[in-house]
Amino acid sequence: MQSTESAATPAGPRKVVAASMAGTVAEWYEFLLYSASSALVFGDVFFPNSGDPLDGVINALLVYAVGFVARPLGGIVFGHFGDRVGRKKLLQLSLLMVGAATFLIGCVPAYSSIGFWAPTILVLLRFVQGFAVGGEWGGAVLLVGEHSPDARRAYWSSWPQAGLPLGNLLATIVLLSLSFSLSDTAFAAWGWRTAFWASAIIVLVGYYIRTQVEESPIFLDSLERAKERETARSSVIEVLKHYPRGVLISMGARVAENILYQVVVTFSITYLALRVGSSTTDILLLLAVAHVVHLAIVPWFGHLADRFGRRPVYLTGSVLMIGWGFAGFPLMDTGNPGLVVLALVLGVLVHALMYAPQPAMMAELFPTRMRYAGVSLAYQTTSIFAGSLAPFITASLLKTYGSPVPIAVYLAGAAVISTVAVLAAKETRGMSLTALDTPDQTRQVDRHPPLDV
Repeated sequence: MQSTESAATPAGPRKVVAASMAGTVAEWYEFLLYSASSALVFGDVFFPNSGDPLDGVINALLVYAVGFVARPLGGIVFGHFGDRVGRKKLLQLSLLMVGAATFLIGCVPAYSSIGFWAPTILVLLRFVQGFAVGGEWGGAVLLVGEHSPDARRAYWSSWPQAGLPLGNLLATIVLLSLSFSLSDTAFAAWGWRTAFWASAIIVLVGYYIRTQVEESPIFLDSLERAKERETARSSVIEVLKHYPRGVLISMGARVAENILYQVVVTFSITYLALRVGSSTTDILLLLAVAHVVHLAIVPWFGHLADRFGRRPVYLTGSVLMIGWGFAGFPLMDTGNPGLVVLALVLGVLVHALMYAPQPAMMAELFPTRMRYAGVSLAYQTTSIFAGSLAPFITASLLKTYGSPVPIAVYLAGAAVISTVAVLAAKETRGMSLTALDTPDQTRQVDRHPPLDV
């Protein structure tokens, strides 16, 4: 069987990276739009006024969590069919679904116009977004990882991860432009909607780029073997039956990364606006600086994961996260722009140490025929109890205790969980995906011998 090392070329991953990033950029553009709008306008636009601004924000963040609840379902469905028919087709579908839901959020009338139908429609659109995004990440990183040389898999696979800060940076630039050009009243009334409508441009460009790439040789080979045996290619039950350790390690490793990013990028907007008293423009400018730094360091940390290993890089991030909350919030409390941006930059740096090696580390835990299902199940299921609830939990802790210390303790606890999970993982740096498939293929042949021709 052909080795992934020899099959991949430098030109191949670059083309595939562009196709994969097209979707992750659109996904994370929408992410920041919703999270920023939740803190800035959604509480007033889509929910009744209770007299406490935090109540509206908490309601909007609960709706935000609906998207995360839908992600595992999307991950299961997209993962199953992505392993059966290919990564490319499912990625095209997921991108169109994300784009349509994001555009329509910009069209939802306010609570003052249609009452409780406003948050109801918002919930439905967030569910569609979450379902589609649930299948997006796994397909995007695997499309790159399966095209990459073994020795450079973490580096190339980290580029779709860089779509996170790039998408957020684009959203921040759009919001900043609207903030500079519109009054606060105009922005709250209709300006924020144009940012959601603008997502259509990113989606259409991304869809075209995705039509220009092909499936990886190792996936096509695996697909052909399955046809010879006339076996179903993937199921969540089979993943859980044969690779439960891989699922548990992936889920545990993701807990800290997922929670930290939601706190640094989503909750920090609420914290700076309501506790520190920073203006919308100032918050967006400081976040833009953090996004630029994040974009630059994710591929670098991916390179380090190829050089030194997935575990050392990941563990550095999870251990440093234990202390970030105790340092980051006091820095933000000063209100000094330089110290606030330092807190945000330190937060994304710690996050990148975990986020960059994550795709390669997870991909190397599952064989090709069930890799999409395995990584999507672990990645998206974790989002339900980790990232989806993090902004809500942190906002509630702030409302209850009036102090960031309980939030810092919450972050430290999440970091400990991921540290333990990564310590339990085996180092997979330089692993051949072909070699990883061999034991699974042997088991499949024993169970389903090739058909006589």
